[in-house]
Amino acid sequence: MTEEMGVAEAKRRFSEIIERVRRGERFLVTRRGKPVLALVPPESAETPARDRAPAGLLAIVGAIEDWDHDWFMKEVYAARRRSRDRPVPYFDDLDLEDRS
Repeated sequence: MTEEMGVAEAKRRFSEIIERVRRGERFLVTRRGKPVLALVPPESAETPARDRAPAGLLAIVGAIEDWDHDWFMKEVYAARRRSRDRPVPYFDDLDLEDRS
C-alpha cells in the first residue's frame, strides 16, 4: 500500500522516508492534493532515461561516428579539383564614394 503525504510533511520526515523506502515501502507526495512525486524502491522504478536509446540530435551523433569520413573527404577534394574559378565582379560602374 502507498502512503500519501504533502510536500511539507515529506520534507520534515525525509530521512525517515528514505529508510522506509529502502525497506520496500512506497510513498506518494502531493501538492495541493495533486500527486507530484512517487518515492519507490530503485528495483521497482522505471528504467532511467540514460539507459534508453538516444533520441533527437543525440541519435545523429551516433550516426556521424559510424560515418566513413575518408570517403567524404575524398569527394570534397575531388569536387575542389573539378571546380573552376568564378569571374571577378566588375565594380567600375558603381559609385563607391562616401555619400555622407
